[in-house]
Amino acid sequence: MTGPGRRSSTFTRLLRHGFTDASAAERLLDGAELSAVRNDPVLLEALGRTADPDLALQGLVRLLEAQPGAGARRELIDTVIAAKPLRDRLLGVLGASSALADHLARHPRDWEALVTYEPRDLHPGVEEFERGLAEADDPVSLRVAYRRCLLSIAARDVCGTTDLAETAAELADLATATLRAALALARAAAPDDAALCRLAVIAMGKCGGHELNYVSDVDVIFVGEAVDGADEGKALRAATKLASHMMRICSETTVEGSIWPVDANLRPEGRNGPLVRTLSSHLAYYQRWAKTWEFQALLKARPVAGDLSLGAEYVAAVEPLVWQAAERENFVADVQKMRRRVVENIPVAEVDRELKLGPGGLRDVEFAVQLLQLVHGRADASLRSGTTLDALQALATGGYVGRSDAVQLDAAYRFLRSMEHRIQLYRLRRTHLVPEREGDQRRLGRSLGLRADPVAELNREWKRHAAVVRRLHEKLFYRPLLDAVAQLPSGEVRLSTEAARERLVALGYADPAAALRHLEALASGVTRKAAIQRTLLPVLLGWFADSAEPDAGLLNFRKVSDALGKTPWYLRLLRDEGAAAENLARVLSAGRLAPDLLMRAPEAVALLGDGDAGGLAPRGRPHLEQEILAAVRRADGAVQGVTAARGVRRRELFRTAAADIVASYGTEAQPVEADQGALVDLVGGAVSDITAATLAGTLRAVVREGWGDTLPTRFAIIGMGRFGGHELGYGSDADVLFVHEPREGVDEHEAGRAANAVVAEMRRLLQVPSADPPLLVDADLRPEGKSGPLVRTLKSYEAYYRRWSLGWESQALLRAEPVAGDEELGRRFVELIDPLRYPRAGLGEDAVREIRRLKARMESERMPRGADPKLHTKLGPGGLSDVEWTVQLMQLRYGAREAGLRTTRTRGALAAARDCGLLSEEDAATLDEAWVLATRVRNAVMLVRGRAGDTFPTDPRELAAVGRYLGYGPGHVGDMLDDYRRNGRRARGVVDSLFYGA
Repeated sequence: MTGPGRRSSTFTRLLRHGFTDASAAERLLDGAELSAVRNDPVLLEALGRTADPDLALQGLVRLLEAQPGAGARRELIDTVIAAKPLRDRLLGVLGASSALADHLARHPRDWEALVTYEPRDLHPGVEEFERGLAEADDPVSLRVAYRRCLLSIAARDVCGTTDLAETAAELADLATATLRAALALARAAAPDDAALCRLAVIAMGKCGGHELNYVSDVDVIFVGEAVDGADEGKALRAATKLASHMMRICSETTVEGSIWPVDANLRPEGRNGPLVRTLSSHLAYYQRWAKTWEFQALLKARPVAGDLSLGAEYVAAVEPLVWQAAERENFVADVQKMRRRVVENIPVAEVDRELKLGPGGLRDVEFAVQLLQLVHGRADASLRSGTTLDALQALATGGYVGRSDAVQLDAAYRFLRSMEHRIQLYRLRRTHLVPEREGDQRRLGRSLGLRADPVAELNREWKRHAAVVRRLHEKLFYRPLLDAVAQLPSGEVRLSTEAARERLVALGYADPAAALRHLEALASGVTRKAAIQRTLLPVLLGWFADSAEPDAGLLNFRKVSDALGKTPWYLRLLRDEGAAAENLARVLSAGRLAPDLLMRAPEAVALLGDGDAGGLAPRGRPHLEQEILAAVRRADGAVQGVTAARGVRRRELFRTAAADIVASYGTEAQPVEADQGALVDLVGGAVSDITAATLAGTLRAVVREGWGDTLPTRFAIIGMGRFGGHELGYGSDADVLFVHEPREGVDEHEAGRAANAVVAEMRRLLQVPSADPPLLVDADLRPEGKSGPLVRTLKSYEAYYRRWSLGWESQALLRAEPVAGDEELGRRFVELIDPLRYPRAGLGEDAVREIRRLKARMESERMPRGADPKLHTKLGPGGLSDVEWTVQLMQLRYGAREAGLRTTRTRGALAAARDCGLLSEEDAATLDEAWVLATRVRNAVMLVRGRAGDTFPTDPRELAAVGRYLGYGPGHVGDMLDDYRRNGRRARGVVDSLFYGA
């Protein structure tokens, strides 16, 4: 007897054997059922070896209590103590599964199924399981027999008699036997229906792949045919009744629970299609309508029940279609998109616990393996296995996957699947979530052999294997492409040139031979550069493939690497800074403009990093002017100064384009920018600031060389059009007015000559052919247009506007804003024009009619011949002209009384008009959306083609690249054009009402 406050020796022994509630365990051992063996070391040691000793002991006591009498209890306990095989199996199951303990308590003689194993029982197949289910004659008895068979599978599993793959195969074989038994019950219940038809049950998913979980939907497809002489319609109705009844027998809940749901939603048209189709109907659907994922699903199709010859005909008929799937347009993109969609649909609260669907989960391995099977299985029949681990081994044997990668993925997949099995076995519930409770994690860890610190070891191993999957599942597809062109150790199997070509074609490369040459140049050799690029390229190839121009991305990467490969910081940047490599891949494969800007000065790749030297955020006009003016001061003459200014402009244009591309495509670290208007504002503001700073630097350089520190006349540059509105695109000219005012004592003619000389030299230097893009300065919006003087004094502007100004000039001045030169002169110019652009009395009807007439004439005269007006971003319905003229008309009419309208920015003026009630919230949103979309299309065209354009490209690849920039995935170019037309129609309706008064 123990004294007060002291623990008994039994209590201590129980803790040592892994019990967590030793007090409760002591009470159970002291009970009548176990009192005779309570101190038996054999029993305690056996309990201590289970996943959960407390659970195992509770289950054993319940099983003893359920025995029909004292003799049966004595038989059970004697057998447990005397027979180690039975002891390990029974206690192992009771310590891992409360659900199977419940089954044993309801059916207390079923433990006898674990007493002895014949050699054939060690790895039973379908025939053995069919014998185990043979006596079931109704759904309830079928469930009991199913659980009895499941008990033997679980016993072999938890004792280590079978490994993961064998256990999964046994579960699939038991499912096959169960489907056959259920179909037999359905046929017995409706013999007339059975006589009319042939019905084949095709297993899909994990059951079809011979790798089933403990608890999973069993995916099936049904194929039906009429027997000779029967009416096909009646036969299909009979087959549908049989199939439905078979599904209910397995799925419905009875006093013995359910077996598992039978899911037929992988059939053609899903749940909207007929449950049973003829073979010809299946083929017609797959040949005309099936999506890529449906062929991916058919990889695992296997006839399991019913008319097996019909099932074999079905598999033989669809097999050629499966292995042609990789030839479908956007095949790889479709598969990867499906995988991303699965991840996106996981509830946020569960994503970190999701074993199957989360990043680094089972589905990543399965998708990667299936993708490779579909690409290479047409030419290599050894890859055509529905079982993931078998297919992975075949891929490694054939050189389609690196051997070390395959070994790591095999180990990770086995561990994650084992976790999934043990989680499901506990309550026999369908779940893929790692439990949160420490006790559940402890049992799970111990069931996997982690005994020292089960919870910590479980989480460490889980995270390690998930990290392996995350790291390898995409590289798995791309790394062998490098091995195909690199020097491999002896004994390694390389991907054949033809297989590499197939893989590149599947990825969307138009010239796989050129791509292989680039890979060889980048990855061959023993230099540090080649080693780092071999590490980076598998990931880069995936990012290139996610673009519309993978060939261009790879070629551009080779050019950048050739230029910078010997620069230590470049390789370090790509290797060590997480964002840099992905940002570079996006930029290099998104079109011509950004790579062209980068190739002219490859060191700008440093901007793509996420360290102190990088950063894609626009720098702002003050910062840019400071840098450019400092460079001009250091320069030896105007040419050198303007060259420096143009170099800064090129770098900043690249920074802006890169930021735009990365935000539009999205990266692992940065999701796609949802606010398209924010991207338009970013580009418009940044390019306008870059242009203004470049003009300021060029002005300073020219004045400094010709006149020293002071020009004989004050000089200001006024931004017009998109420039003044902070809305420049990548391909926009700089619309400006030049204004000057002679300094005191300076002759007006001398001042005029100086001002004109400055303008001429500025325009020349900004367009001199060089490595930097030219900046075209357009002054055609000046008074009298091209016929008028290029530069005027402030007084001349005042005289002209007072006497000769036309309506269109007042409208053009709505966008006027000083951008460079003498700030005081610029401010006085704005004071001069404000009464013209914001007339106090508003606009008369004649002026309004004239503006409407001018717009109509412009649309009819300037629309390019042969262009589709509905897709013209400037002059088409809902295009830039529609929105801007509507907004500007409101500014001219109401700008004097509404301060908010006195802005040069289109979106700002539109918001102000909405706020002061000039148009409804809905109409303002419609116009804003149309303007933003048209601007984005123009920016996209320039990024993709490297030259400006107002319409969508006609080249399919360029059009796809524009779509990718705008957020449309592969194969959705038609949706993009339809959406643009729809937006245009809606906006034109608003314009007709507000601008034309219709």
